[in-house]
Amino acid sequence: MKINGNNLTIEDVVKVVRENRIVSMDRECYPQLGKSRKTVEKMSKGEKSVYGINTGFGEFANIKIKEKDLIQLQVNLLRSHACGVGNPLDDEAVKAAMLLRVNTLLKGYSGVRVELIQKLTELFNKNVIPYIPEKGSLGASGDLVPLAHLSLMLIGEGKGYFNGELMEAKQCLKSAKIEPLELIEKEGLALINGTPIMAAISCFACYDAEILLKAAEIACAMSIEALLGTDTFLYEKIHAVRNIAGQINSAKNLRSLMKNSQIVESHKDCSNVQDSYSLRCSPQVMGMFHETLGFTKNIVNSEINSSCDNPLVFDDNIYSGGNFHGEPIAQAMDFFAISLSEIGNISERRIFRYQDGNLSGLPSCLIKDNGLNNGFMITQYVAASLVSENKILCHPASVDSIPSAANQEDHVSMGTISARKSVKVVENVRDIIAIELLNASQALDFRKPLKPGVGSKRAYKFLRENLEIPFIEKDLAFADYIKTISSNIENLVDYVEEAEKLTV
Repeated sequence: MKINGNNLTIEDVVKVVRENRIVSMDRECYPQLGKSRKTVEKMSKGEKSVYGINTGFGEFANIKIKEKDLIQLQVNLLRSHACGVGNPLDDEAVKAAMLLRVNTLLKGYSGVRVELIQKLTELFNKNVIPYIPEKGSLGASGDLVPLAHLSLMLIGEGKGYFNGELMEAKQCLKSAKIEPLELIEKEGLALINGTPIMAAISCFACYDAEILLKAAEIACAMSIEALLGTDTFLYEKIHAVRNIAGQINSAKNLRSLMKNSQIVESHKDCSNVQDSYSLRCSPQVMGMFHETLGFTKNIVNSEINSSCDNPLVFDDNIYSGGNFHGEPIAQAMDFFAISLSEIGNISERRIFRYQDGNLSGLPSCLIKDNGLNNGFMITQYVAASLVSENKILCHPASVDSIPSAANQEDHVSMGTISARKSVKVVENVRDIIAIELLNASQALDFRKPLKPGVGSKRAYKFLRENLEIPFIEKDLAFADYIKTISSNIENLVDYVEEAEKLTV
């Protein structure tokens, strides 16, 4: 894929990284890169103090650096800022961050050489993955700490992975046949100022959540049918008069999934007037995540094609600003996590109903010989635990700020924390939906010979035939089944979409 600073999408980032695609730089970017670099070189030799080029950083911004020390200044910046802690970021996030850093620098406002971007691109294409501890970023001046760890690899310092093996950076470069780079004025700062870590993590959260939302609607449709819910609450005009697009789409998807359901048709004239909220209000709850996801994707798509460095080069001059501040990502991902957690919350309520025979009209805990057998009882416990964990994770990181750099950097975003915890919420909700799918498929067996709607039937077939999830006759360990379903959520969605196209 050829990148130019403006053409990446969330899907591009995920596909390029997960499919190990090769990327190249658009040569049409080179004139702007050369122009900006000349401006940096001119100003680095002048008398005027220019932040990060011939001055110190943060609290030391007013200290002028001697011309003979300007190269060392950039190296010192990387070394001093590489102090992250915790487990390493996963390879996907690191590679995506490298890709986003290349894309940002290609816009031509950071004042770095073409050679630096080429070297970073070479690292990416040869699958050299810097070792980056996951904790330490305040989200302003962007992702300083993790990006310092990433950038050390360019100069042959720090650690990284090559062919899956952790080794010293020099050995990584040697194994990949890459020469280390000597940084010059501003390049160290341009490498570590900005938001590519939080933006990279957010790309995967958004991509995976879009698939998960479809799976949640599939699981919900199966549960509405298995729990003998009515479909009257999906009547188009109900949702049209509220006029929220996400809700309208979610209701439409549920109608599509439940089309031609013999189960729904079988109790059209029953005495039940209204279903519980976990069934009846599902389009309102899931529809809100349609809306939230759209908003979040717009922010993230903008951010991955932005110049989030500081200072920036325009019109033969250099300007200090605040584009490194991670507030857009921080707030978007906080909102994302809150909204997605509600998908898991309402799913758990449906899982709960399966365990109570008085609510479901099915054998308690979905097992015939209950008492001797516990059935699906504890699967609800697991879902409840995940829901509770999500409530902790959904405390918004963006409302917190701790001043740093002697109050020069007196407001920070905590955007990387927002992104990291959002990924955990995605993982938890995926497992909750897997548990609902497991319960729903068992429940649908009890409704035979009546058949569910076309989408639900397709999902049921995938679980029983493709994943070989059996009807449960007696107690066994469910953990492997839950894991199998959770890890095949995307495959399940693809299988159902072959018959019924969903829209997010």
